[in-house]
Amino acid sequence: MTIPFIDLKTQYARLKTDIDERIRTVLDHGAYIMGPEIEELERQLADFCGARYAISCSSGTDALLLALMADDIGPGDAVFTSSFTFFATAEVISLCGATPVFVDIDSRTFNLDADELETTIERVTKAGNLVPRCVMPVNLFGLPPDMDRITEIARAHKMMVLEDTAQGFGGVYKGRVSGSLGDISATSFFPAKPLGCYGDGGAVFTDDQQVAEKIRSIRVHGQGADKYDNVRIGLNARMDSIQAAILIAKLQVFSEEIELRQEAASRYSKALAGLVETPYTPEGYTSVWAQYSILSDHRDAIQKALADNGIPSVIYYRIPCHLAGAYKELGYQEGDLPKSETAAKRILSLPMHPYLEPALAEQIAHIVARTVA
Repeated sequence: MTIPFIDLKTQYARLKTDIDERIRTVLDHGAYIMGPEIEELERQLADFCGARYAISCSSGTDALLLALMADDIGPGDAVFTSSFTFFATAEVISLCGATPVFVDIDSRTFNLDADELETTIERVTKAGNLVPRCVMPVNLFGLPPDMDRITEIARAHKMMVLEDTAQGFGGVYKGRVSGSLGDISATSFFPAKPLGCYGDGGAVFTDDQQVAEKIRSIRVHGQGADKYDNVRIGLNARMDSIQAAILIAKLQVFSEEIELRQEAASRYSKALAGLVETPYTPEGYTSVWAQYSILSDHRDAIQKALADNGIPSVIYYRIPCHLAGAYKELGYQEGDLPKSETAAKRILSLPMHPYLEPALAEQIAHIVARTVA
């Protein structure tokens, strides 16, 4: 029997009746783009995370891009973000013509380190080549970063905070749900995310009415009063109605699935204690566990041993963004962000989803124990 890294089949079997009925409804009314499901989903998403406005879109990447465009981020601007994340986080900054400035991580949470952020902003400000405009912290693997410190630093430098919660939607920071932690927040509904559709999808969140209206305009080619009244340069970044219908069905059980993820992560941490470095969750934080990621100097041997036993694992992220070939011209060298680089060499993510069999954690622990002995 093949063990799935993310078990979407079991989830679909549970929700099949509701999902199929909602898809049939879309097929019957025929409004495949911007159908009634879009408004319904946006209302439910905003209610879930506590944001005033939710604007759905075509992907998590476009969600970040829409947010940056709404704040007129462009050439000469510096956007500060983590290097230890998926490349899309940095990529959207470049697509706007701005410059990503990479900040090292906290070695325990894997999230942007607020102390490193402050030092990096001061360095860029002193150099005077770029204008600090935005901080984009990432909720890596489902865990929110230290948003109070990050926001305080951003405010001191008159910068926007754009929360990249592509992996973290549903996580909790000091009683607040991710998606409501930034001036603007952006998430992804890629199928592998904790709340995922059956294709690409994303959403942007804000409490600012003018920002929300601008994002809605940019989402549809910069439209004004109608689609032929184009008041700004925009994108084709709408979500399909079928994907919205699927997300509405999944959102009904999302809170329960988050609890199941907590239980799965707890089993892992208990079984693996003393064998590897298990994930750290600060007090007052709740991870949504998009990934369960361990650290070990025996990472490659563990991965091979797991594969030999039919257990999949993934390395996120083998190459930090600051060392990516696409950013060679920025001049970063190996050693510039040591905590990000160390994590990239030692990290391994294990199967994680709400329907994980309890016995799997024990099986993995046995394999790890034999490997590191």
